[in-house]
This record gives sequence, structure tokens and C-alpha cells, in this order.
Amino acid sequence: MTCVRLPNSTFSQEGDDIILTWRGTITASFSRGEMEEVLRERFRREFRVRAEGGGLEVEPCNFRVENYLKIWIQSRLGERMRNRYTGRRLLYIGEGVPLLGYNAFGLIDRGTNLIQVRGISGCNLSCVFCSVDEGPYSRTRRLDYVVDVDVLVEWFRKVARIKGPGLEAHLDGQGEPLLYPFTVELVQELRDIPEVRVISMQSNATLLNDRLVEELAEAGLDRVNVSVHSLDPDKAKMLMGRKDYDLNHVVDMMEALLNAGIDVLVAPVILFGVNDDEAEDFIGFARRIGAGRRWPPLGFQNYVPYKFGRKPAIARPVPFKEFYAWLRGLEERTGVRPLILKPKHFGMERRDFIPLAFRRGEIVKGEVVLPGRIEGEMLVKARDRLIEVIGAKAEVGEKIRVRIVRTRHGIYIGVPA
Repeated sequence: MTCVRLPNSTFSQEGDDIILTWRGTITASFSRGEMEEVLRERFRREFRVRAEGGGLEVEPCNFRVENYLKIWIQSRLGERMRNRYTGRRLLYIGEGVPLLGYNAFGLIDRGTNLIQVRGISGCNLSCVFCSVDEGPYSRTRRLDYVVDVDVLVEWFRKVARIKGPGLEAHLDGQGEPLLYPFTVELVQELRDIPEVRVISMQSNATLLNDRLVEELAEAGLDRVNVSVHSLDPDKAKMLMGRKDYDLNHVVDMMEALLNAGIDVLVAPVILFGVNDDEAEDFIGFARRIGAGRRWPPLGFQNYVPYKFGRKPAIARPVPFKEFYAWLRGLEERTGVRPLILKPKHFGMERRDFIPLAFRRGEIVKGEVVLPGRIEGEMLVKARDRLIEVIGAKAEVGEKIRVRIVRTRHGIYIGVPA
């Protein structure tokens, strides 16, 4: 009989390992022998543990055994949590860690009425042109973060009071926002904030299903900008960096979003010499599915190589002047406008920035609160903000002096002083 079940969790078995999966994204691994040994030491008898039907079967089982094993498992989740999709260690961000100042999680204000909301890092795909080297095949990212939904919403409320009404909450991230295990709850809570007018999301749509689409629609999601970079299944797999990428599923989910009342913006990254010849196909596709009911149906993006991103040899970077000329020609040939998108097309307007907490060149003292995502990076807390410190050799909990070298858009970068 099933002895142990945990809310929003399933247990599965891989050889002698028992894998706990929580809310589809977070995993933790336990040895079956480890569990049996813990029970043997506590109750002075032999036990047999295995995963079955999403729960744990324990022989023999009673209330005391069940309760003890639940507490033991839950007390060890923090040190064992991993991102199911990247395989990396996953750190849970709760109270005490500021959610302004860092670009991998939290909130970002770029001086408009749109606030970027980042609840998780990591991606289930490994696009060949990824600007931040994300996904299961990343060579630079060493860990991931997930933010407690109540903490994330409370910080958004603080920001909303400063920024004023008419806000767009845009769920994005360094990776795929739908990895976030509390996406539906997040949308629900954001919808209840008076200053929020629009809730949008950037997504590759691979993790959507019919039930999740309906839940997001009921929660109040307005638009999804879907990253789809080819309408040829084989080319799409190559660009997404995954042989199991299912273009047909993505198309089905785009149609499901529209049927549920969530608008869709088709958002291909254009790599000249690779998929620029599909531009008119994308336009025809967007028309066919009925994308762009409240906002533009297409958002072509120019491939730009970044320092820490992937730089595929097949891509030919082009200057933005040439890219915009290409878009104007596309508008003239097809009669579809606008393809050169401007903030006004999305109701975006300039707003005062949240006041900066630091000045460039300033030296501040702060506490190391988290390791960073790349080697040699630590996250330091000071003045209720996070600072990404490059080249720090310190342990979590240490106090260090930091020289601020960048403050753009309230993203703080520093070096040891």
C-alpha cells in the first residue's frame, strides 16, 4: 500500500534512487537504502521502501513511520533541490534576499511602465544562438534559482506603488518562464494588483498543455510572445538545440492560447542565411492562426552575438540598420504592418526609474547572500538591493567591500574593493 505522499509531488524510481518531483520542475534524489537505513535506526526493525504509483510504499507502514519519513524527506529538500530540466542545483529564494538589482531573478525596471518578472532561471531548450548560454547543455551556468511566489508578489506590490497605474507585468527570464512552479498562482496574484493592466509572458510554449492554458486564461494572462524560429520541423530542432523539440505541439498550443482568449505574438529570432527565407511563411502562419488580436501578431528579432552567449557558425550577424531595412522591405512586399515594432504598439510609455541605491564608483559594504550563476560571481546584499560581484573570493555570510562599476537599469555590478 502507498504509505507516503506529499502535496504537489510524485515519487519515481531510477535503479536504487528514488526521485521526488515537486510541481513538475523541482527534483530531489534519495537513495532507497538511505531511507531504509534511517527507518531501521529509528524504529529498530527492517523496512522495504520503493516508489510506486507516484507515492512511496513502505513495508511495514503505520502512522508513525509515515510521519517520520515525511519530516525526514522535507528537512533535506533544501540541500538536494535540482532543476529537473537543466540538472543543476536549485536555490530557493525566500525572504531576506532583495529582488531588485540582479538580472537572473526578481524584478527589472527599465524606465517604462513594463516590469520584467523573473521567478526562475534555467531552460528546457538549448537554442544554438542563446544570448545567455542557457539550457541543459550550458557550459557556463552552474546553478539555478527559484523565487517564493509570495515574496515575488510582495516585491512587485512595492514596485507598483512607486511606478503607478497602467503597468504591464511581463514574465520572462534567463530561460523559460514556464519552468516556474507557481506560474498560475503568480498570474492570479498579479491580476489582483490594482496598478497592473496587462500580464504578458515570453515562452517557447513547449511546456504548455491544454489544462495549463485554461488555468492561465482563468488566472488572467493576456498575451504570450512565443519563441518559434522555424516552421520546418527539422530546422526548428536544430535551432532549438533539442532533437525532441515538437513543433506540432508548439503550434497546437499557440492555437489553444488563442482559443482560450490569450493573445499570441509570434516572435522568431532571425539568423540571416538560416531562417530569413521563412519570413513570409511566418507572416502567413500568424495570419492563419489569428495571432495579434490586441497587439501586433509578429515580433521579428535580430540575432545578436553576446559575450557569454552562444555564437553559431551558421549565423551571419547583421547591423540593426540593415535589419530594419529588411523589415521595411518585408512590410512593402506583404502589406503587413507594423513589423518594425515600437513601444507605443504595446502601450508602453516612459516612467521614472525606481531611484538608484548606488552610484557608479561608490564603495559599499555588504553581505554575501548567494553564489552567482557563473564561476567567480557572488551576490551581495546592501541597502535592500542585490549586487552581482565579479571576482569575489568569499563565502556566503561574509561581509565584503564592493566597488560599484555598473548601475544601468538598476542592475548593479561590482568588483571587490
